Amino acid sequence: MDDFEDPRDEAGTSKDETIEEDISSFESSAPETSSSSSNPSSTTDSQSIEDMLLEFDQQEGLIRDRSLLDPNHIVEEDRIVGRDEQLQEVTKMLRVALGDNRPPNLFLYGPSGTGKSLITKAVCKNISAICESRDIRFGTIEVNCQDLDTLGVAVYELASRAADEALVEVEVPKHGVATKEKWDELYRIVNENFDSAVFVLDELDMLVGRRDKQEPAFSRLLYQLSRAGANNELTAHVSVVAISNDTKMMESVGSRALSSFTPEDVHFDDYDANQLQSILRRRQDAFYDDVLDEDVIPLAAAFAAQTHGDARKAIDLMRVAGELAEREGDEDVREAHVREAQDKVEKNRVLEVVRGISTQKKLCLYATAAVAAETDDESARSTTGYRVYQFLTDAIEADQYHQETYVNKMKEMTTYSLVDFERRSHGPSSGMFLEFQFGERPETILETLREDSRIDMVSGNEVSTVVKAQVRNEN
Repeated sequence: MDDFEDPRDEAGTSKDETIEEDISSFESSAPETSSSSSNPSSTTDSQSIEDMLLEFDQQEGLIRDRSLLDPNHIVEEDRIVGRDEQLQEVTKMLRVALGDNRPPNLFLYGPSGTGKSLITKAVCKNISAICESRDIRFGTIEVNCQDLDTLGVAVYELASRAADEALVEVEVPKHGVATKEKWDELYRIVNENFDSAVFVLDELDMLVGRRDKQEPAFSRLLYQLSRAGANNELTAHVSVVAISNDTKMMESVGSRALSSFTPEDVHFDDYDANQLQSILRRRQDAFYDDVLDEDVIPLAAAFAAQTHGDARKAIDLMRVAGELAEREGDEDVREAHVREAQDKVEKNRVLEVVRGISTQKKLCLYATAAVAAETDDESARSTTGYRVYQFLTDAIEADQYHQETYVNKMKEMTTYSLVDFERRSHGPSSGMFLEFQFGERPETILETLREDSRIDMVSGNEVSTVVKAQVRNEN
């Protein structure tokens, strides 16, 4: 058995910090439950829900345009910062869609929040506008592959998005038909409604598919899409833009898919703190004038720069900080709001990731984070992490995998941008090992994972004692 699941685990990690605070805030302002609450006259001392909603609606908010604080919102070209080279490359390669030509396939790769999706959407939006003026039927068919678990589901999702773009209906059911029928429906929709189309496959490396297949589902998807034109199954000019945080994704693509896909590569590196500040300053008009303290943008940029230069995180920090200030009835957004938002965003992101992973991955992640929490540079050797993993699996009587499987599961966690790793050697006596570095504070990861009822069975102090002993043995 590869992984085991405890239904209590996932339920135990479904608490959202923001919702909890909203509820507790509401409860504190709502009338206390008592025998007197049944007396209608007692309600005159407290506000009704409608009164509270209307009062909030009449308050002068701090945020003027919330769409600018949505990382997925397609912003104007002058708001795109620090990506001139990538913007030019993607534009030059996709612009042939303006004529009777097929654009090349693209592979956009780099860390999360570095502008890959933003630039692709912005370029396609401009191509679409020009094509419309020239009576060319152009479509952008975009899917995020993170939550698509099989090839059949992915193909249906593409057909559904193509139908939405063309304002038509999908004529095959989502379940109960062969994947080939879904492919045929996708081809039909594209051929009947578009002269040219770009398939944008975001987070493509997450589409692994069923484990009984040697080749990952994303490889089979790339092969089928890139071959469809050559086989005359697609008469429209079609380009595929594959987007991934995993720089080594193409190494997992099968040889047949690789020879037919043959993409142009575009690399996106981390934003630095200055670039992140520029991004935020070009979105500060999301707020009303003079409500942002001067320390807010530099601090939000600094926090985001610490975690792989993630612009999504920087923008999200600004949004959460503004909402916290509004909720507290403050007249401006201050440094304290950003620090509170950093805490909240960090916990919520870790919660979102760990909610969906298997118990075995949780055990591997918890063991490794426990080691990182005890080291000065917040790193963890794979050899030490594995010994702590062995202790945890023994403690809760779980299946215990070999060290190679532990390492592979930790490598998989890099796709979530929680960890990164490097191969190291600390001298002939220590041999080779992987050293894991965390994108978030290890303590936040530990705190979140302990919401899993099985992991919480083991005392945190006991784990800490074991880790300290193992770290001392490293040298």
